[in-house]
Amino acid sequence: MNRKYLYIALFVVSVLGLFVIQYQYLRISLNLAKVQFDRKVAEAGAHMQEELQTQNQLTFLIAQGLTQSTQYFKLSSDSLTDASRHFLDDFVTQQLNEQGIEVAHSYRLFTRDSTFYLKAPREFPLEEDINTYTYELDGYLPQVLGQNVFLELQFVALNRYFLFQLNGLILPGLLFSIVIILVVIWVLRSFYWQRKIITTTNEFINNLTHELKTPVFAIGIATKLLQKDASEAQEPVISSIRQQTERLKLHIEKVLELARLESRKKYFNLTRIDFRPVLIDLCEAFKTTSELESVSFYFSIDEGSFPIQAEPLHLENAIHSVLDNARKYGEGSAIALKAYTSKRQLHIEISDQGPGIPPSEAKKVFQKYYRSNSQTSIPGYGLGLSYVKEVIKKHKGTLHLQSEVTKGTTVTLKIPIDA
Repeated sequence: MNRKYLYIALFVVSVLGLFVIQYQYLRISLNLAKVQFDRKVAEAGAHMQEELQTQNQLTFLIAQGLTQSTQYFKLSSDSLTDASRHFLDDFVTQQLNEQGIEVAHSYRLFTRDSTFYLKAPREFPLEEDINTYTYELDGYLPQVLGQNVFLELQFVALNRYFLFQLNGLILPGLLFSIVIILVVIWVLRSFYWQRKIITTTNEFINNLTHELKTPVFAIGIATKLLQKDASEAQEPVISSIRQQTERLKLHIEKVLELARLESRKKYFNLTRIDFRPVLIDLCEAFKTTSELESVSFYFSIDEGSFPIQAEPLHLENAIHSVLDNARKYGEGSAIALKAYTSKRQLHIEISDQGPGIPPSEAKKVFQKYYRSNSQTSIPGYGLGLSYVKEVIKKHKGTLHLQSEVTKGTTVTLKIPIDA
């Protein structure tokens, strides 16, 4: 439960950190956009100053509109002023567009004492956030008016304009962030949902196997009692019952151990041991069993000690499971075990000359409950190699399978040497 809250906390912190980073990038992008905008406005302002410096049709019309002189035009003074501000507005818009500026804008043309004043056809409300850029004009207009003349450019809602310009970066970033958050939430929910199912399954397995132990134990006692008074004809039947009971007991223990490993309720107590004597005893016991079933078993164990950190019982069970698989699925072929040390690892190779495993199934045989198509005719639950994989993993070792159809299978267990 503590780990669950830790994962959730890390996820929340990561998401908040992601948004903080995006916010900082947004601020930097807005600042860069404003710097670029200021540069473009400055270039447009410089062109306007240059164009309005000399006497031309526009500056002449503006001068007449500001002084309201109608001697050169058949218009009223108000109409002349209105025409001059519209022509100036078109000029300002053209200069801004040439610099790639298409934001809403306005302007004012005025003298220092505001004796002469010309404003754009559109004005912004005073409550709006207005950015202004003011340029002093030289040349013709100041000479005609006899005063300093200023052109003020006005822009409104620049932040919205910059954000609109950055939509190509902001919207995909937000979209990807939302997708990442949703995917992580889905993965976390799936993980804990699956873990809950595994916990429930393991509880069911534990209850079921414990319930099975009682009748198995009773059958074992009953066969011992029957064997005392059994006739010669009954002896093989009772022996068969006892053998199958022992096999069932072994399967029950294997299922229990696998459930404990997966639920982490039982931890490994690794201790330093010389595994060579244990391995020799295991091989000799398996050789005796194999001879009863007319299966050839050979083993070769290098001299010297095999010092490893191990939990002997589990490691013995794991090796025995691999040997038992070779016996069951090897179709009576010879089985060989070879143990040696190489590159600071104990290698235990178990080989058979059976039908082998197709490449498409070789990677799946260590999955829980998986059984290949060639194995379905033989009783089993697909738990043996899954248990082996968990045990070797707990020993910080590795498990390798090499198989070729019609030529047999080799399973190699590698466990670090504790030198």
